[in-house]
Amino acid sequence: MNDLQRMLNDIEMEVHLTRHLIGKNSLDDRVMAAMKKVPRHDFLPQDLRYCAYDNGPAPIGSGQTISQPYIVALMSDLLNTRPADIILEIGTGSGYQAAILSQLVEQVYSLEIIEDLATAARKRLDKLGYKNVKVRNADGYDGWREHAPYDGVIVTAAAPHIPQPLIDQLRTGARLVIPVGLPYSYQELMVVEKKAHGEIETQKILGVSFVPLTGGHETKISHEETILNTEFNTQARHQNHD
Repeated sequence: MNDLQRMLNDIEMEVHLTRHLIGKNSLDDRVMAAMKKVPRHDFLPQDLRYCAYDNGPAPIGSGQTISQPYIVALMSDLLNTRPADIILEIGTGSGYQAAILSQLVEQVYSLEIIEDLATAARKRLDKLGYKNVKVRNADGYDGWREHAPYDGVIVTAAAPHIPQPLIDQLRTGARLVIPVGLPYSYQELMVVEKKAHGEIETQKILGVSFVPLTGGHETKISHEETILNTEFNTQARHQNHD
């Protein structure tokens, strides 16, 4: 068995183990095909490529990480994408999640607040031929209004609350997939669906551990986050890093 097949098997096994949490026995075939097609080793530093197909996170520099393959696949699946969709990603990182999404949708717009990562990801994605991904160096909390509304938004860092600008930029019926919780504390992967008249419906999926979403919003921490911290720390943790 090669390393890629081992990763795919590990994803399927973890889906099976968490099926009571995620509400499904398998992920979308299109998502698994994308996981098979995109070479994860191309998104890791040279000295870490030996572990590229392990089902775990890995550092990519600047205090950031590439997510566990299972979580990348799960979040992609939870978006419920269609081929003609326009997707916004918050937190480009290495560009791996964007590359996966590029196989599923028409266009991916991705924001990365760390300039060095944004520059490296843009060059990497271009070199590898992912022409339907556009990367911008910016604070993702406020989204990318120019291309809204989006058919889905995915956030690859944990926010202390659900950012209203991202809800505003979703089309009606679309989903936001986001880890919510305080930094280095218990966090919950959530699916937020935008209903008519701007109302939202939220679903908690499972506990995760992501690096924090950074940016200007950090100066606006509200009482809601204290409530989240109290609530989430009473629940079990399911490890993942982005």
